[in-house]
Amino acid sequence: MSGTFVGMPSFPKAAHEAVRDTTLRANLRHATHTIRDRRSRAVAELDDWAELREAGKQIKDHTLRHLDDHLIQLESAVTAAGGTVHWAADAAEANRIVVELVRATGESEIVKVKSMATQEIGLNEALEAEGIAAYETDLAELIVQLGDDRPSHILVPAIHRNRGEIRDIFAREMSRWGRPAPEGLTDTPAELAEAARLHLREKFLRAKVGISGANFMVAETGTLVVVESEGNGRMCLTLPETLISVVGIEKVVPTWRDLEVFLQTLPRSSTAERMNPYTSMWTGTTDGDGPRTFHLVLVDNGRTDTLADDIGRQALRCIRCSACLNVCPVYERAGGHAYGSVYPGPIGAILSPQLRGTGSEIDASLPYASTLCGACYEVCPVAIDIPEVLVHLRERVAQGGQATRAGNRVTLRPAKGHAAERAALRAAQWVFRHPAALATGQRLAARTRRFHPRTVPGPGRAWTATRDLPTVPAESFRDWWQRTRGTEAKENGR
Repeated sequence: MSGTFVGMPSFPKAAHEAVRDTTLRANLRHATHTIRDRRSRAVAELDDWAELREAGKQIKDHTLRHLDDHLIQLESAVTAAGGTVHWAADAAEANRIVVELVRATGESEIVKVKSMATQEIGLNEALEAEGIAAYETDLAELIVQLGDDRPSHILVPAIHRNRGEIRDIFAREMSRWGRPAPEGLTDTPAELAEAARLHLREKFLRAKVGISGANFMVAETGTLVVVESEGNGRMCLTLPETLISVVGIEKVVPTWRDLEVFLQTLPRSSTAERMNPYTSMWTGTTDGDGPRTFHLVLVDNGRTDTLADDIGRQALRCIRCSACLNVCPVYERAGGHAYGSVYPGPIGAILSPQLRGTGSEIDASLPYASTLCGACYEVCPVAIDIPEVLVHLRERVAQGGQATRAGNRVTLRPAKGHAAERAALRAAQWVFRHPAALATGQRLAARTRRFHPRTVPGPGRAWTATRDLPTVPAESFRDWWQRTRGTEAKENGR
């Protein structure tokens, strides 16, 4: 995977630092709660969501069982349509192929549509080492690139940045990469988007080579599909003379009919839209329409090894919607960088250790980066049982199998409770055993809520150093129930 993550510490160490960043926690909380609430409403519109979810699971499982056949069919269809297919066993081979293809064009710069596969293999770094400039054109990816940063979310790579930070990055860095940001740029979304549009427009019109990934590949026709919301993908896929698509082998689906299922579930699970604003599909090359040359680089990079694991292989169903990140309590507080991978969150915790092995401290610790609450499984549009895979990978770590680091087992033991913590738990136990005391405490907390501090003094400081104190509601649940349902409850004998 990408060299930008090499040498990162284990997840517990990285997360320990991340949770102390109050700005990061606030950015993540606002963004993830907003996205997941919208997703919930979008999914609720479909009466057959459960059936679509099961269909997606079955299609993916069938495809993975017969992956070799579908890939051969895909290669044949792409070739017949005028494209050229290249096979890459690992990141190094994929990078070498792409570098040679770009060199053959004589160009020294390319434009890119958001691609997690190219991030996974570290393509930008490989191109830069050969003197080739790669420009990210997705707005969030542009923010990450200009800020010399790393992506922290599958759907919104710059989710850890707020508008003020983005404005500062644009004002400071855009001139170094091309057209500078407008004078007096503010942090309003419209102005930030316009600054990005003007900056990227000249690159779209100048670039002769485009690089993309793909959300899906249809084996029966050799068609590739990219879904996005900004239009930058459409520009990258149609304007350049040469298009190079770098795609993981698991992204294939057998037929157009299968694709229909995912074009319903992916947008609702990711952007909470009924369909993506831009769904681009291309099949080989066509005279007078789009790129004159098309190359498809199919990347393994650990996927075949993952496929061999009966339990772990379900991670290859992933359609990169990011729904699991938006409901994960661990991701919400630690952020994506702590996972040390372009695949953060729950899916990253099971995908990264399988794709790249567990020879590093970060990969050996990722199976433990979860509370096993199961929220990720509930929202997954292809029903990946992430908790099951996490437990499976933890078992491998404990047994000293493949999920080990240089032969040393990685174990995470709960810290021994301090005296103050034990006293607090005993006090809580007494309160919960005395309903009258609990009700009195709740009313007192509600009436004094405006005076509550944001942090706890004394020993409690260790807790609030990494967490925000929850806001006490104006009314306890007990009082709300009594006020709204009390009479009804009495009439019904409750």
